[in-house]
Amino acid sequence: MALKLGWRPFQPSQPAQKLPLLATLYLLAPLALWIVDGSWPALTPKFWMTGVIGLLVGSFSLIALYGLQLWAGWLRLADRLTLKPAAGLLILGLALGVGWTEELIFRGFMQDQLEQGLSVWGAAALVSLIFAMAHALWEGRTVLPQLPGLWLMGMVLVLARQGDAGSLGLAWGLHSGWVWAIGSLDAAQPSSSGRLPVWVTGFNDSPLAGLIGLLFLLATAGGLWVLLGR
Repeated sequence: MALKLGWRPFQPSQPAQKLPLLATLYLLAPLALWIVDGSWPALTPKFWMTGVIGLLVGSFSLIALYGLQLWAGWLRLADRLTLKPAAGLLILGLALGVGWTEELIFRGFMQDQLEQGLSVWGAAALVSLIFAMAHALWEGRTVLPQLPGLWLMGMVLVLARQGDAGSLGLAWGLHSGWVWAIGSLDAAQPSSSGRLPVWVTGFNDSPLAGLIGLLFLLATAGGLWVLLGR
């Protein structure tokens, strides 16, 4: 399929190339992990409860961050945000799928495997680096400013798993909430107003590629540390 679509790794991908490949990967990866590992996380009521909590916290906290920047005049919208319920549900479904697959791979399988030879946080640092670098497969050099943010995001999600007694529920919810919020807000094309340097608001208008995004992740980590007693 990659050859048919003309996709090249570590080169910026067009939506017509990226979406079919990602859809195929995200459908096959959980099945492959089940075959290799032979087990899935226990989908207990607690898993679903912490997943919903993470989804709400992740989405509303990111929306609040965007709202604060708009109120301060640091961001502007190219278009009025109008999101139909059907579109919002579609983005939510995609976000849940993306969050589930990536958490299953990185904070689940890879984290567990590396912990056999490393400490929890040594494994977390390495998994988060792999998680960040994996995005370069689709974005190429354009992802470079986001790498510190992606690495920190991975560390926060490991903390969420540790605080949730090893369950992926909270990490999955947070990850999906962030993807859902960003995907929904992208319809209005938020961009820097120019009042602050781009290294503060984010290079290429990416929330993970600026100081504000890094501080947001650190604040999330601090909140998890306090609330979950880790």
